[in-house]
Amino acid sequence: MTIAALPLTVERANYGNPVHAAAIVAMLRAYAVDPMGGGEDLSGETQRNLVAGLKATSNAFSVLAFAGDEAAGLANCFWGFSTFAARPLVNIHDVVVSQQHRGAGIGRRLFAEIEAIARAENACKITLEVLEGNTSAKGLYASLGYGDYVLDPELGRAEFWQKRLTND
Repeated sequence: MTIAALPLTVERANYGNPVHAAAIVAMLRAYAVDPMGGGEDLSGETQRNLVAGLKATSNAFSVLAFAGDEAAGLANCFWGFSTFAARPLVNIHDVVVSQQHRGAGIGRRLFAEIEAIARAENACKITLEVLEGNTSAKGLYASLGYGDYVLDPELGRAEFWQKRLTND
C-alpha cells in the first residue's frame, strides 16, 4: 500500500495514551534532527520528560497525524492570552511532518484541526514562528492565511527574540 493510500487521521493528542506519547517523542525527534529543527537529536532526558512535561503544562495541547498506524505529523501548541483583544490565542510552537509523508496534505490537516480547536475556544488568533529560509513552510502558512505581524508598516515587522537560560 502506498503512503497516499493509507488512511489519514488527525486528532488532539491524549498525553496519557502510550501510542500518542511515543508518537510525540518520535515526531519531535524527527523535527530536531532536521536542519529546520537545529540538526541535533533530543537528549535522552528530554525524550524521557517531554510528554510528562507537556501533560503538566496546563496550557499545552498537541495535534497528531497518523498515516495508518504510523505517526506522520505533529503540532505542539500553547494557549496564551491577547491583552489587546481580551481573548485567548494559540501559539503553534512546533510543527513537523515526517519526511516520507511531506506533500500529502498533512500540514494542512494539522492546521485545520488547530484552527477548529482555537475557534471552539473563541481564540482571537493563532501565532507561530518560522525560519526565514524555510520556504516550503512559509508557502504553506501563507496559503492558509498566515503572514507577518505588522502593526504599523513604518515600524516594520515584529521579530522573535530569545534569551537562553542555563542552570548555572
